Amino acid sequence: MRAQSNVHKSSHTLRTRNMCMYCLDSGSFHGPRWRMEPGDLFIPIDSIEEEATLTCDAKGTPSPQYRWSLNGTLINLGLDRRRRLSGGNLIISSLDRYQDVGMYQCMAYNTVGAILSRRASLQFAYLDHFKVHTRSAVSVREGQGVVLLCGSPTSSGDLTYAWIFNEYPYFVQQDNRRFVSQQTGNLYIAKVEPSDVGNYTCVVMNSITKGKVQSSPTSLILRTDGVMGEYEPKIEVNFPDNVPAAKGSTVTLECFALGNPVPEITWRRANGVPFPSKVKMKYSNAVLEIPSFQQDDTGGYECVAENKMGKNTVTGRLAFYGTPQWVQTMKDTALAIEERLYWECRANGRPKPSYTWLKNGQQLLSEVNYRIHVEDGVLSVSALTLSDAGMYQCVAENKHGVIYLAAELMVLALLKAKTGTTVTLECKPQAYPIASILWKKGNLPIHTNDRITLSPDGTLRLANVSKSDAGSYTCFARNRFGMSSTTGRLLVTDPTRIIQGPVDTEIIVGESIVLPCQVTSDPVLDVSFSWAFNGQLIAKGDGHFEFRTAGDLMIRNIQLYHAGKYICVVDTDVESLSAVAVLIVKGPPSPPDSVTVEEVTDSTAQLAWSPGRDNGSPIINYLIQTRTPFTVGWQRVNTVPEIIDGNTLTATVVDLNAWVEYDFRVLAKNSVGVGEPSPVSVKTRTEDAVPDAVPGDVGGGGGSRYELVITWEPVPEELQNGESFGYIIAFRAFGEASWTHVATSAPGASRYVYRNDSIAPFSPFHVKVGTYNSKGQGPFSPVVTIYSAETEPSEKPAGVRARSVSASEIEVNWQALSFIPERVLGYEVAYWEDDTKPETMGKVRVPWNQTSATVSGLAGNTQYFLTVSAFNTAGTSPFLPAINVTTKKPPPSQPPMNVGWNLMGSQLSVYWEPVVAMESESEVLGYQVSFTFSVVITLTTVNATAELTLPEDDEEYIIFVQTLSEGGLGPASDPIRIHQLSNG
Repeated sequence: MRAQSNVHKSSHTLRTRNMCMYCLDSGSFHGPRWRMEPGDLFIPIDSIEEEATLTCDAKGTPSPQYRWSLNGTLINLGLDRRRRLSGGNLIISSLDRYQDVGMYQCMAYNTVGAILSRRASLQFAYLDHFKVHTRSAVSVREGQGVVLLCGSPTSSGDLTYAWIFNEYPYFVQQDNRRFVSQQTGNLYIAKVEPSDVGNYTCVVMNSITKGKVQSSPTSLILRTDGVMGEYEPKIEVNFPDNVPAAKGSTVTLECFALGNPVPEITWRRANGVPFPSKVKMKYSNAVLEIPSFQQDDTGGYECVAENKMGKNTVTGRLAFYGTPQWVQTMKDTALAIEERLYWECRANGRPKPSYTWLKNGQQLLSEVNYRIHVEDGVLSVSALTLSDAGMYQCVAENKHGVIYLAAELMVLALLKAKTGTTVTLECKPQAYPIASILWKKGNLPIHTNDRITLSPDGTLRLANVSKSDAGSYTCFARNRFGMSSTTGRLLVTDPTRIIQGPVDTEIIVGESIVLPCQVTSDPVLDVSFSWAFNGQLIAKGDGHFEFRTAGDLMIRNIQLYHAGKYICVVDTDVESLSAVAVLIVKGPPSPPDSVTVEEVTDSTAQLAWSPGRDNGSPIINYLIQTRTPFTVGWQRVNTVPEIIDGNTLTATVVDLNAWVEYDFRVLAKNSVGVGEPSPVSVKTRTEDAVPDAVPGDVGGGGGSRYELVITWEPVPEELQNGESFGYIIAFRAFGEASWTHVATSAPGASRYVYRNDSIAPFSPFHVKVGTYNSKGQGPFSPVVTIYSAETEPSEKPAGVRARSVSASEIEVNWQALSFIPERVLGYEVAYWEDDTKPETMGKVRVPWNQTSATVSGLAGNTQYFLTVSAFNTAGTSPFLPAINVTTKKPPPSQPPMNVGWNLMGSQLSVYWEPVVAMESESEVLGYQVSFTFSVVITLTTVNATAELTLPEDDEEYIIFVQTLSEGGLGPASDPIRIHQLSNG
């Protein structure tokens, strides 16, 4: 059967071959559906001679056949004598512990397609014997805690543990002092008592095989060297930092501690929420059991072991996990050729499941051309073909489980035509003798009329089709050998219309725009959109273009070259439409060109240029920028005229510096913005001129005896205005009328020293500095007053005394100098260990009105030499003969230990062990107690105790203790924290 329609699309063909090539009445055929899938098997090793059966049963038409795989590899049942099929069930005889263990999967298939079952594991449960060897005795003190190791043998299957004490049937009874961990199998005794002495045997039981094995005995004996003192808890049994737990499962956490006295175990949740009533505590709280685990039970859990000596805590988190469970499924679907399939499946689970798709048991991947697209639980297939029919499965999987969901896809032949067109349906069976043809629409014979004609060759023609012509058409071909038929569907669609197309638009460079292309179409039609720009198809992946849903085109960050004609093309199964718009793009002007410098003076340059494109908006004005070797980047310059309008192509740049090389460039501006700059002009040097800049920051003073030192800030090169630039230095003593002039030809000079033996020390001078170049002399700076060099003080301080203050400080005192002719700025103390160690010398300076100094940072119990001198800018006076002082011994290096306290009301007593100084350390003179809250308060005592009265505030206080000695304060004790609420 063939159909044709006179629309703007290629013809559609459907014809029979060998009487029936496309038999579309597939209602009697169905793909496989599971009735029973295999389940996990755990087989005791002592049943290894028995058979194991993995079930597999499916329904379908024709009846399904079966295949099995082990660990992903197909089982060849023709070559395997131990494995056979019974229906779909896999029966394994003469079980082998090593060959048969693994993951099994069943496939059911028929002519429609294939599906995979869930995966099922086959495992063997066993429990080997302990290695036979004598275990060493465990010797502990009375009161000490002990752990006896079980060391369970290799096994498979859940194990339980118990311990025999001395001989069967006396088992260790668990209480707050003894605990058998079902996680490790070990026996824990928190505090050993004489009654615990004896032999201990670990018993391991396999809950599947029911087998039981015993270890060699371990002897526990008491040591004779004393009884263990009391100590804080030590947690030996705890749980991991992160414990995954399945929904509905029973979660068991273990916690047990050694300690003397026997610790008390308590549990709490990190968030402070009380435990629900379902939570149970067992074995003196060593085991926390949470039945029917739910999301609300997740979070942090803390086990606290405590006795009077202290407490210890372990923490961990219970994390909720769940195997995948379907929340959205797909159904069997029948679609026509060229229609689109969209299936979505969703599953809950923690962690979030990942998805794969299978077709007839094989993984389905996305095609390069995106006809088949697989992503995150979604399968879409566009333009279906008959080969797409079959059985599909969505597979959801996380690390805790995998589930399968199956559906069947049936693909039917389909012809679409637009209302008002002519459709031709062909039926040309290959038959001999020639077959007679009969057409039916649905179950009714078709009669010809002025709109419906039937050709002698069996072709059916429908003119001016309407919605009423839609339906199933069947061609029956019959001769004396029999009859065959083929069926197809005709869909008659409404015309497609563009209801909102793109319109002519102006836009600015850099902006973004959406060109719309919205249509109304018959729901059964597949509508596709494409866009062309200036006759070229726009490809996906262009960074500026983005295809939006429903046909719109977005252009991001538009550039000038995006201006032009845009065409939206709409294609359906039956027709093609288009809409056109012109896009005008406006932007800043293009760069001006041909910038030339036509006339140059010492401060001006005349420029001319040619305009660039205005890019859709007239040029408003031009801007001129310049650059020199002395500037950072380009600078805007002053011009005449001040504002250069868009019609002016010349201007004079003013306020330039003489004798400087300049680059020029021009920029154009319109209503959109400022464009890119022009090419750079040829380098141009302005003419030279007499200097007009003066040196800055003229000053000086200091230097050596008989010198006058004059300094200034050099004139920058760009302000020197010409060649042969230099400085003229003028100076005169106070009271003199004439100036002395000296010239220097170094343009970078910043200092001049005038030396004359007749210059009195620290005499005032008037000074000014001027400039010159090859064009003439420039201006002088303002006159300033400076002083000639002074001489160092001639006298030295008297009455120098020094004493050691501590292990690290020496205090030095002296008498101030009386009037001397030289100026004194201050005093300098020099100190050193000995003359053979110059690297140990240090200096301390103080102002002239101070007659003492403290030298710090010294080594303890060390002899230092010291001397004092006066100083000014010329240097120091002669040094006094050195005196020597030895620093104190360092304070004790041992801090006060074992600091304790008692609080009665607001009265706090603090006590500690006395510190005894070593021979190389200063004697302990007492103790300093520091008491910190919002401020720091200190008190001293000669005893190893102190009494404090705490302020009446509900606050935390920090107290630490240090030794007092001649060498200073010793190191602080570990701080202790006290809270007023601690009282009582």
